Amino acid sequence: MRVVLVGPPGAGKGTQAQFIASNLSIPKISTGDIFRANVSGGTELGKLAKEYMDRGDLVPDEVTVAMVRDRLGEPDAQEGFLLDGFPRNVPQAQILNKMLAEFGTHLDVVLELVVDDEEVVRRLAGRRTCRSCGKVWHVVFDPPSKDGVCDACGGDLFQRDDDREETIRHRLEVYQQQTAPLISFYADEGILHGVDATGPVEEITQRAMAELRRFAD
Repeated sequence: MRVVLVGPPGAGKGTQAQFIASNLSIPKISTGDIFRANVSGGTELGKLAKEYMDRGDLVPDEVTVAMVRDRLGEPDAQEGFLLDGFPRNVPQAQILNKMLAEFGTHLDVVLELVVDDEEVVRRLAGRRTCRSCGKVWHVVFDPPSKDGVCDACGGDLFQRDDDREETIRHRLEVYQQQTAPLISFYADEGILHGVDATGPVEEITQRAMAELRRFAD
């Protein structure tokens, strides 16, 4: 099965992508993982991507498209995949369709994780990251024993620039302007399925898999 996962930042795409891909026995292909690896490695691509990501803006299409094309050409993606973080806008979706046509295939389903803006802000603005080991805590959902100190290694916790409320709200504005039109695009193609992305992670996964099973049937 060839799946695209869409939804606003903070909808839980990364978490759900892992569970869904595992359940379907297909690779999870995340542009976010690729960007983060380049940022932490200090590559030229990483430095460029970080400038956009820190502002809450999107990485330029040409950079993203080149990475995705290479990844979809790898052997493990030939029988199916789950794309998380791509496409982010209608032009990318059109490029993806052409790309898959060149590979002699097409998308089967686009799964939308549905969550409102205030829930997104609550989820993301509460995150705190350890400067030493990188573990992420949450002031409400997963707080450390001592405020500002990582339970895992004793390192200092900080709020990343892209987890600040003003940046999150900007990211949501960018999403509405550039990514939300994907919903209409894929609805018109008849392959869009929405899933309520609120509640426990396990329940969201169950809803997602139920949708996918209905589609497959």
